[in-house]
Amino acid sequence: MSFPQALRERRRHRRLSQLELALRAGTTQRHVSFLESGRSEPGRAMVVRLAESLELPLRERNELLTVAGYAPVYPRTPLDDPALAPVRTAIEHVLAAHMPYPAIVIDRYGDLVTANAAFGVLTEGMAPELLQPPVNAYRIALHPDGLAPRVANFADWARHVLDALRDTVQRNPDDRLAALHAELTGYVGPRTEPAGALGFAVPLHLRSPDGDLRLMTTITTFATATDVTIAELKLEAFLPVDEATAAILAKRAADRP
Repeated sequence: MSFPQALRERRRHRRLSQLELALRAGTTQRHVSFLESGRSEPGRAMVVRLAESLELPLRERNELLTVAGYAPVYPRTPLDDPALAPVRTAIEHVLAAHMPYPAIVIDRYGDLVTANAAFGVLTEGMAPELLQPPVNAYRIALHPDGLAPRVANFADWARHVLDALRDTVQRNPDDRLAALHAELTGYVGPRTEPAGALGFAVPLHLRSPDGDLRLMTTITTFATATDVTIAELKLEAFLPVDEATAAILAKRAADRP
């Protein structure tokens, strides 16, 4: 793919006009038009400004630099590299501090990076093959042999998961994520609209041997990361919606060896 095509596609995916992008990047609509038609070649600094203005993920900023003929700016360091030891320590601290509630860390594709001990509350009764690495959090959430049979509000929960994944694919097109979205849609079946309002958040209403659990989720990212690996990590924490859920999770943690 050429730079003009890459720039044009990314701008359209974000539903920005050439003028809007130009204003964000501190240039003119004429210059953006020339860049997209190939009549002008961008300098390295301009490519970086355009990528920032488009709010591209770091991986895509590197790709835009590459197709423009420049070396990538943002490193992609393996998570087990000694240089990222402080990051791994910080993640483990956050996961431990979230006990007795489940928390996981996933990568851009939803593959599980790590989790705290309470994650077992969510994986009870799943088919063993779904828990073989690489474990995909999106897949186990909606697979008929995964979490799905235990989710009392599966239609709402599935729509929440699929809509979030669809929005990601639309904003940052990726063949692997698109294939995963298609796979998960096949598990869910025809879409049905909710009977009423969902409230301030879509809960996970999960059946368990100790009683029903009602959980809502929060997602945390490293907002200031300049390394691709770190920027793509997401920490998803499950929080109790009611006191009964909190009590069950606290008891489960106390009983755990």
